Formats: sequence, structure tokens, C-alpha cells
Amino acid sequence: MDYFLNAFVKAIELLVSFDEELYGIIFLSLKVSASAIAVSSMIAVPLGIGISMGRFWGKKLLVSIINASMSIPPVVVGLVVYIILSNKTGIFHTLRLLFTPTAMIIAQTLLALPIITGLTIVAVKSVHSRISKTAISLGASYTQLVLLVIKEARYAIGSAIITAFGRLMAEVGAVMMVGGNIRYKTRVMTTAIALQKGMGEFELALALGIILLTMAFIVNILLDYFRDEKEVPRT
Repeated sequence: MDYFLNAFVKAIELLVSFDEELYGIIFLSLKVSASAIAVSSMIAVPLGIGISMGRFWGKKLLVSIINASMSIPPVVVGLVVYIILSNKTGIFHTLRLLFTPTAMIIAQTLLALPIITGLTIVAVKSVHSRISKTAISLGASYTQLVLLVIKEARYAIGSAIITAFGRLMAEVGAVMMVGGNIRYKTRVMTTAIALQKGMGEFELALALGIILLTMAFIVNILLDYFRDEKEVPRT
């Protein structure tokens, strides 16, 4: 117990000392996850809206595939990206993206895509089924209906994006595989924690763990905010 307390104190000292390596790891973690969320959101949100509001053959099968992809193991995504970018076998090996932050962003984007798409489908479906008949009966065009559905579902969609961001920040398998955990280049918080623990450097590992817990707390606060905004009716 004393050792844990001493490690905790040293971790706090490391945080307040603004250690260059520590904050470089934090910045890279935020940069990679935020970039992946931005790219995946631009693709997944319109895709989720289109699938939810569209009528086409195979829709249920497509939704089932997306829902199943939400729980895909990160190491599988990391392996696929690794093979694609590999200098020996990858079809995009000429780009030399393996073991770079870009490769990590690609892997995390693929992880976030089904999460945001699936949750967006659910959010839009609940709103669309509730207001579509009323809006159409009042003379709304299809474009007006889409805009109205997006407006009503915006908080739930925002919640979906934050949920995906929280998962990406805690992900270790895919970024370890395609990033290589290279010091000062591709080392993020989760991979650094795993490395430092293996080396017995518990102070840095604990400091990063404290930051991850703090970020998880912030993410949950934002999720609660979006849920409250969604549930409380506007006057």
C-alpha cells in the first residue's frame, strides 16, 4: 500500500512538472483520436442518416453487419491495416505509412466508423418514426424532413460521437500494432502505460492512467449533458 501511495505522489509530481515526454504522449493521443473522430464522423453521420431514412433492399442485413462491426476486436482492425500498409505485402506499401501517426489514425477511424454509424441509425430511427408522418402531413418536403430529423437527433448523434471518442482514447491493440509504440513518434497513453508497466516504471504509467481516468470522467460528463439535452423538452 505504501508503494502505491509513493507511486501516486510521484505521478502527481510528474504531472505538475510538465514533463516534456509525458505531455508529448498526451498531445499525440488527443491528436490521433481527435483526427480519427473527425474523419469517421464526416463519413459515418451522413451514412447513418441515409441508411436510417432510406428504403432499399438489404437494409436489415446492412444494419446487422454494422451492429456486428461495432464489437469487432481492435487487434483485428490493427492486423488488417498492418497487412494493407506492410512494406512487404501491403497494397499501399509505397506510401510508407506503417509505424506513423497516420496509420494509427486510419486504424482508429475504422474502429469508430461502425460505432458512430450504428448509433446514428438508432438515433435517427427513433426521431424519424415519431415525427415523419406529422411533418409530411403538414406539407414538409423530403429535404425539410431530413433537416428536421437531423435537428431533433443532433444530441443523440453528438452522444454517439463522444462514445466513439471515449473508446478510441482507451484503445491499445490496434495502435500498438500499426504504430509500433515508437518513443517520441507513435507512443500514446495506452501503449505507454503497457510499456512502462512492463519496465517497472510505475510512476509514468500511473500518471498516464490518472489522465486517462480524468478524460473518461470528462467524456461521461459530456454524455450525460447530451442525454439531458435530448430528454428535456424545449420551451
